[in-house]
Amino acid sequence: MNAVRIGPVTTKDTGEVVPAAVVLGDYPVNDGYGWMDLIREHGWAAIPNWGADGWNLGQWPFVIVAATRTADGAGKLFGVASYRDGDVTCTYYRTEARQWDEITKHAHYWWKHGQAHAPADLPEDAAQLLSRYRQPCTGLFS
Repeated sequence: MNAVRIGPVTTKDTGEVVPAAVVLGDYPVNDGYGWMDLIREHGWAAIPNWGADGWNLGQWPFVIVAATRTADGAGKLFGVASYRDGDVTCTYYRTEARQWDEITKHAHYWWKHGQAHAPADLPEDAAQLLSRYRQPCTGLFS
């Protein structure tokens, strides 16, 4: 699979087919820093921290979560991608709230699995996270 391609995607929240979106695929060459450089050229940005207090998100260069904001003829699109040692997932949503939910799930998973510095009061399930852990840190999406 190509590391970056333009192609169709189906939004996870609404099930709409978007005919032409920037889709991030596996990146088996170089490392996560090279992946971050590549995706930046296509409108994506790696997210270093998540939650109001800015807890680490992932463990660069091995685990990285990235996001994008774009639009098509039907409206806004919000993308989330995760990179883990070259394996990449990429999803799109129609709402920022669903994008943040997805980023929060990634954050919770890596916080629970010791790949990032985590809050001390972390619940077992991402759905139980306090609101201060379910949002960008100050200035991230300003």
